[in-house]
Amino acid sequence: MEQELQKINKFGNFHDKYYKLLLLIPAIILIFSIIYMINFYSEHNDFIYKDISLTGGTTVTLYDPIDSSKLKQELSSKLDDINIREIYDLISREQKAIIIETKSSGEQTRQVLEDYLGYKLNEENSSFEFTGSSLSESFYKQLLIAILFAFVLMAIVVFIIFRTFVPSTAVIISAFADILMTLVFVNIFGMKMSSAGIVAFLMLIGYSVDTDILLTTRILKRTEGNLNQRIFGAFKTGVTMTLTSLLAVLFALIIVKSFSIVLSQIFTILVIGLCFDLLNTWITNVSILKWYVEEKRK
Repeated sequence: MEQELQKINKFGNFHDKYYKLLLLIPAIILIFSIIYMINFYSEHNDFIYKDISLTGGTTVTLYDPIDSSKLKQELSSKLDDINIREIYDLISREQKAIIIETKSSGEQTRQVLEDYLGYKLNEENSSFEFTGSSLSESFYKQLLIAILFAFVLMAIVVFIIFRTFVPSTAVIISAFADILMTLVFVNIFGMKMSSAGIVAFLMLIGYSVDTDILLTTRILKRTEGNLNQRIFGAFKTGVTMTLTSLLAVLFALIIVKSFSIVLSQIFTILVIGLCFDLLNTWITNVSILKWYVEEKRK
């Protein structure tokens, strides 16, 4: 117990002195993210790089073992915006299939592949899927509306729970920063987003808010201990929650990376988002709330 109090006092002395300065770290990242996304949108007229499921095009799965790098080199000039991924067996690491995505039509893609491979493609050695551009665009817009609607509902619930402007706004800012910073990170690394990736951002809203609500509840609605003790207690519980989720998602990502593109993208976005959630909850939200409570006391 005495050691615990010493830790809290050390933490409190450090945090009392530097918490406003620490707030500059997420603030700078957030400003950079906003500027980056404004430039990205002006250049691409969109918020993300979209894959075939959101732009429309043809997806072909070939079940025969093929050199994917040679295949891409040969077909890149014949098919529009081609992307090739390999699927491996989890245990043996043996190649099981190759997935080819292109904006070219299904007939053109089939003809080019048959000319390259030297044999006819049928249901036994391949599968074809074609998505129309208008359908993909409509689906994409509906997903964006769903994210916006979920975020607005989350904000309303937060304001109803806490009924004070600054703490509620701090929770919303932290959740918004998690999503925006993750989106910027994904775009910087050129990840092409699928419909599954957008669903992952919906999941990220829930992951982002839970620790923020825990923190805000501990600080504003509990009376035992001083402010630093309540922050430290919330920190231990909240970081345990986030790290548990992060490790579970990271392990799942390692397992599915080689055979499920959909799950791999969902887990990748969640891993990135949870890392930013640690930053925004335990620096951004903590600093704003501490500033608010101290000003209120004065």
